[in-house]
Amino acid sequence: MSSVNTISQPVKVSPYQSLLKRLNEAADILNLEDRFRAVLSVPEKIVEVNMPVKLDNGKTEVFNGYRVVNSTVLGPSKGGIRYSEHVDKDEVMALAGWMTLKCSIAGLPYGGAKGGITLDPKKYSVDELERLTRAYTRRLKDVFGVDSDVPAPDMNTGGREMAWIADEYSRFYGNQPGVITGKPLELGGSQGRSAATGRGVMTTAMCAMKELGWNPRNVTAAVQGFGNVGSFGAVLLWEKGVKILAISDISGGYFNEAGLDIKGAFEYAAKNGSLAGWTGGTAISNAELLELDVMLLAPCAMENQITQANAANIKAKLMVEGANGPVSADADAILDSKGIMIVPDILANAGGVTVSYLEWVQNRAGHYWTESEVNEKADPMLERAFAEVFKAHKDYKCSMRLAAYVVGIKRVASAVKLKGNY
Repeated sequence: MSSVNTISQPVKVSPYQSLLKRLNEAADILNLEDRFRAVLSVPEKIVEVNMPVKLDNGKTEVFNGYRVVNSTVLGPSKGGIRYSEHVDKDEVMALAGWMTLKCSIAGLPYGGAKGGITLDPKKYSVDELERLTRAYTRRLKDVFGVDSDVPAPDMNTGGREMAWIADEYSRFYGNQPGVITGKPLELGGSQGRSAATGRGVMTTAMCAMKELGWNPRNVTAAVQGFGNVGSFGAVLLWEKGVKILAISDISGGYFNEAGLDIKGAFEYAAKNGSLAGWTGGTAISNAELLELDVMLLAPCAMENQITQANAANIKAKLMVEGANGPVSADADAILDSKGIMIVPDILANAGGVTVSYLEWVQNRAGHYWTESEVNEKADPMLERAFAEVFKAHKDYKCSMRLAAYVVGIKRVASAVKLKGNY
């Protein structure tokens, strides 16, 4: 079988147009007034920055970065910062819009934002990445703030980068740990944050299986993406008894009809940085993984992995979107016609921002919880969010995706109305 990697070569579909298409469809269901559509359809702020950084070889390179604040209607904007060669304004605008809806659905006192820098981080040293991260922070120090805009990790960033941002920000405004989440524990991070997004995938998948009447021990699954989200999601589903037949990452896919040793794969990837060289399954491509005959498919890699071009080939009956925007808008109707239940990204991967919120609360209170206490708070929040979306799905007789948009839009529109006319 081929080992072609579709994760690094996403289909060129505008994520922001996908967001707007779905937003308008949900607004039609709600008969939303034009003024609310106008507010929801554009970001509050788009900041584009250029950062000259001295490289280790003495040369200077100028990097392009973004921070998009989609909404602050419900509270400070919240959203991650990603490092990727695919980062552009359209992508960041879409991700920020999804964050607004995600926070609304989860019932968090946040609006939405997203940031990113256009580069392949693997091509730069740790020192170069630190200088770049600090330069980005300096450019955006007047945007970030505990009560204004709170960043977090995203693709190719983690606790290390958040520590650099927190330290650089403190040079201007003093120590304010709540200005950023996803920090190392030593700097005010939260227990359970690393696994939070993957845990949300598992939690919402279990809710969906219950509604479908499925016994997790009889469920077969494939997980695309084995980074922070996919790896923890796969392990936690596996621990619930789900038989995972295939996983994949940047190195390609791995398949075993009898089920993979997910714990072994997790340990291997943690030690080696990827699944490359793992011998626990037969090699398949990411494209082939998506089309496997499994009950549950969890796309946890990048946006636009399922489009009009391959949607008809999807065989799973339940899809839980760990990635942001893994299904393009032009594929929705095809998947809906096949009777596939989709737990959309703005619900399925809300575990990360939910625990980020709990980290922010702990920072502000100066009191910290154990991992079990964090999970005891976060899991019911996601279960309530799923129940609300599922109820809207039944009440409005629409797809789960549109139901999630309906729930998210209603809360934001209500807040706009309560704050008065513009």
